Amino acid sequence: MNRFITYTFCFGLVLGTLVLFGCTELPEPVTPTYETTLPVTEVRNSMFEPFFPIHYRTYLENNDDTQMTEYGGSVPHEKHLCEDLPRGWKYCQPYLKNLWMGYPFSFEYNRARGHTYALYDLLHIDRINRYSEQAGLPTTCYNCKSAKMIDWVDEYGDDFWAMEFHQFREELDLQDHTIGCANCHDPRNMELRITSVPLDEALKQQGKDWREASRNEMRSLVCAQCHVEYYFQDKAHGPPGKPIFPWALGLDPEDMYEYYKGHGHTDREGFEGHFIDWTHAVSDTPMIKIQHPEYEMAYDGIHGAAGVSCADCHMPYRRLDGNRKISSHLWTSPLKATDGIRRTCGQCHTDKSPEYLKGRVIYHQERTWEQLLVAQELSVKAHEAVRLAEEYTGGRNANFSQLMINARERIRKGAMFWDFVSAENSAGFHNPTKALETLARSQQYSQQAVDYAMQATMYGIAPYLEGDIKDIVPPIKEHSRKLQQSQEHLDSHTWLGYLPLLPEADLVWDLNRRVNAQPE
Repeated sequence: MNRFITYTFCFGLVLGTLVLFGCTELPEPVTPTYETTLPVTEVRNSMFEPFFPIHYRTYLENNDDTQMTEYGGSVPHEKHLCEDLPRGWKYCQPYLKNLWMGYPFSFEYNRARGHTYALYDLLHIDRINRYSEQAGLPTTCYNCKSAKMIDWVDEYGDDFWAMEFHQFREELDLQDHTIGCANCHDPRNMELRITSVPLDEALKQQGKDWREASRNEMRSLVCAQCHVEYYFQDKAHGPPGKPIFPWALGLDPEDMYEYYKGHGHTDREGFEGHFIDWTHAVSDTPMIKIQHPEYEMAYDGIHGAAGVSCADCHMPYRRLDGNRKISSHLWTSPLKATDGIRRTCGQCHTDKSPEYLKGRVIYHQERTWEQLLVAQELSVKAHEAVRLAEEYTGGRNANFSQLMINARERIRKGAMFWDFVSAENSAGFHNPTKALETLARSQQYSQQAVDYAMQATMYGIAPYLEGDIKDIVPPIKEHSRKLQQSQEHLDSHTWLGYLPLLPEADLVWDLNRRVNAQPE
């Protein structure tokens, strides 16, 4: 009888436990509530420090630009240079300047530093024309670099996007107005919010309202304000220069490619109505420049699909100030420290060591990187094939014009798919399957471009495309806005010869100050 009573008790205890925990949904974590004396319009970072000194201290850790991971990091270097730091890095992409020929990205493209440097690096980058009163790019570029965007959009509305970039330089404080607290938090109570116009509108288009999102969803959506692909709207489709997320057909590269077919206004044969970022100077191909689609890559990866948020990995909990638990506001890679892996990956993968987990990340990145370089070289070969075909003086296929349209369309698509992985800042780890699939398609499209170009010339250009692409088209190591003011520089590489000579000019802007400004 005692044994029966014991068994009955144990069975009841187990059953009760299952009912209590197994049949009840876990509650949504409750966000702590705060009340500050800050107005809703406050955008200065320093004003948040007195209320949240510990969080702010971790935010300032983003100033550390001295650490690298295996494939990334925050040490500023030129991403096309295969050299030692500080100029280059062992994992480089030597053809970046070639592939962006004729677009400001070819002037300068560096490893991104922490968010605290966002404004400094934007105002200093050679992509913005600092040698002129006209920047050459719209104010849209501020959208993901400064909390001042909140003020400007409120003041100017949709007219803001196409205004002169330089007009706003002198309003900026490089530290107080860089990406920070107000971009993601309501200053009055620190609730997570969306301040990005393009994300708000993209969600509405999907029938979603971020105000109804769960806390866990918001821990990714605040990052999706900027870590996404976007483009500057064509004037034929709405306010010019306005940032738009091309999500209407889906978040995969194929979806976006189809989307871009109908959001421009060009009447160029074969590309009627297509959106164009720029036309490649060498192959005369209408191109798309991808930005940094971390959100689109991660959301349906193994972690994103399982409900892991961006903040889980990039804002792990830390215990500071007498063991107080906070979310770290050092937005960086967990790979930078063993403790970082333990506080992120190790929270779920409890049976694995930090060393093992780090090795798995690098395993996926290594395989992605190998295919990324293959896709890059095939894209260069495609541009060169079209250049050779266009200038070929031998026999031409009777269908030459259509074949060349086909070749350029495949260049456009192959380059966009390569860039979708290249511009994404995880070297494939956020979604290894999508990264490798995207690169495989990029390689296929670029090879098809080569094939079309050879058919157009009845394979007359084939001998000129044999061998190592680095011998056929050497990587361009040096190119800048100032160098393009030199004919000698343009004569130094066949591809550079397709660029116009820029007029000689002196520097007008140094960060947020005019050079040689006259005193008032």
